[in-house]
Amino acid sequence: MLEEFKKFAMRGNVVDMAVGIVIGAAFGKIVSSFVTDVLMPPIGLAMGGMDFSGLFLTLGSGSYPTLAAAKAAGAPTLNYGLFINTLIDFIIVAFALFMVIKAMNRLKKEEAPAKAPDTRKCPECLSEIPLAAKRCSYCASPVSRP
Repeated sequence: MLEEFKKFAMRGNVVDMAVGIVIGAAFGKIVSSFVTDVLMPPIGLAMGGMDFSGLFLTLGSGSYPTLAAAKAAGAPTLNYGLFINTLIDFIIVAFALFMVIKAMNRLKKEEAPAKAPDTRKCPECLSEIPLAAKRCSYCASPVSRP
């Protein structure tokens, strides 16, 4: 069983998938940082100083000035501001993947499979004749099958 697992784990597809998952996780962290630290502050400033990550609704009784205060008090909250940030993260990741796949598809050349020839040249007159022909249809000389 160990040998079978080793064979499975060392196949190219599994290793490629593992590398893709690790790179994807790192890319996700980069995008999250981009959204949280670079993209959202100017959007919040344009919307009058609003910080999306601080938007929440308290589901229980009481009101709290910040999400951190509500969490410290153990109050149940609906964190829709964090959801907005996560949604923007997803849109950016999806768009980046779309652009990468589009670029890869453009670089990958579609090659048509080689078609087997269905004709050959007559050895006497060099005309194109079908492969199965026993005589040339142009000069009537006998031809051998290939």
